[in-house]
Amino acid sequence: MPTDANPPTPAADQRLSWAQTLRVYLEPASLRMFALGFSAGLPLLLVLGTLSFRLREAGIDRTTIGYLSWVGLAYGFKWCWAPLVDRLPIPLLTRALGRRRSWLLLSQLAIVAGLVGMALADPRAGLDAVVWCALAVAFASATQDIALDAFRIESADTQRQGALAATYQTGYRLAMIWAGAGVLWLAARAETTGGGYQQGAWSTAYLAMAASMAVGVLTVLFSREPVRVELPPARDFREWLRTALIEPFADFLRRYGKHAVLVLALIGVYRISDVVMGIMANPFYVDMGYTKDQVAAVSKVYGVIMTLLGAFIGGALSMRLGVMRVLMLGAVLSAASNLLFAWLSGQAASLTALILVISADNLSAGVASAAFIAFLSGLTNVSYSATQYALFSSMMLLAPKWVAGYSGAFVDHFGYTPFFIGTALLGLPVLLLIWLATRWLPVPSTAAAPSADSPARPGSPA
Repeated sequence: MPTDANPPTPAADQRLSWAQTLRVYLEPASLRMFALGFSAGLPLLLVLGTLSFRLREAGIDRTTIGYLSWVGLAYGFKWCWAPLVDRLPIPLLTRALGRRRSWLLLSQLAIVAGLVGMALADPRAGLDAVVWCALAVAFASATQDIALDAFRIESADTQRQGALAATYQTGYRLAMIWAGAGVLWLAARAETTGGGYQQGAWSTAYLAMAASMAVGVLTVLFSREPVRVELPPARDFREWLRTALIEPFADFLRRYGKHAVLVLALIGVYRISDVVMGIMANPFYVDMGYTKDQVAAVSKVYGVIMTLLGAFIGGALSMRLGVMRVLMLGAVLSAASNLLFAWLSGQAASLTALILVISADNLSAGVASAAFIAFLSGLTNVSYSATQYALFSSMMLLAPKWVAGYSGAFVDHFGYTPFFIGTALLGLPVLLLIWLATRWLPVPSTAAAPSADSPARPGSPA
């Protein structure tokens, strides 16, 4: 089966010029990440952000919407089945497509089925069908993330991970425009009467989202499998269990020793400000009186464009200045931007004010996301890339998603302004953890991508 070789990497002491840095974004691996990022970004809002708008419009209370956000915990536990995605072949598909692409295709088809179910379910008649279909989409989407993260890490060397993260984020955020603004725009256009919740309009919008997964399906079918890290076959089930489940975690602990707790703590809370705040963003827009078209245009289109700009800035700065510096910058900006939402909650509904707040918030989120993905990528060992990256990205969501489940109850009791201030304060411990990580964690070499003979990636990027 044909594979893509990793492009050559400059010597460790050679800094890329700006022209070389920009050309990385046009390499085949970067372009594939753009399309696959779209496939990864599409389901997320449809089971979290956009769904919260839909449910609030259907008259579901904010406390219930907050608890339903726990559907997103599927992303926080994906490390539990990541060893299967890393090692287990799928009959017929793996032989035809390869280890990574077979799991990508299977998960994408499951996402399509779940979105069709969400399209046909009416939340006013009961939430059971909506919740079960949303869980199916979240589980399949998390599985797609596991395979896709491994696909990305194995497609290029360590130095190019920042660029791959940026192009991945570009596709991801464009999908969020479509799954955020697009679904609101389609639902608004499909309404037969003015105002109120209309199930037929939302069904049309969600069916269009299911059809949009064709972007990811076609990319998988026409992509090449990345260079495969050959692993010795297990002699029995016990050995398979050790190599597939235990060894990826043991390898991480061996490489980081006493600093493993610091790394996991930083991963676990880095995005807490954004995640906790984001659950109540769409109910906030509904309660403030913004229309579907206004939210679609400002929050879901203009805001995502600002995130894309931030992602490219973050990816480029990570390659030029080092990931840890940009990680700190992203953490500061993400926490501070939540204070702007506190200010917005005390104003009358103003489109200009909304644009200003969304611009600052999404630009900072883009910078933080690109740096954080590059940071996580640099922590992995390519022999266990799917399992280890799934562990890291799961921990990124586990605590924030759990706390976010109580966001609706908090808003119902205290209001939006204290809630947004509180989410900003949640970001303060992150700054201390980044400072400690910068001082204590080893600085890696970016001389070459690890090979099968020397698979371990070095410590966190500097």
